[in-house]
Amino acid sequence: MSPELLAIIVCPACHGELALTAGGDRSELVCQGCGLAYPVRDGIPVLLVDEARSTR
Repeated sequence: MSPELLAIIVCPACHGELALTAGGDRSELVCQGCGLAYPVRDGIPVLLVDEARSTR
């Protein structure tokens, strides 16, 4: 995922900053504000609150 894209997208739930985490075959964008983790599928972030999991 490009740094330019990461700089402009925000969490749809709280508008917090997102950080990319990569773990093997699974990548996620984790919100630094509310703690929701959004999946990245085939290089495309799925920024739907219904698809997010809570990290807290």
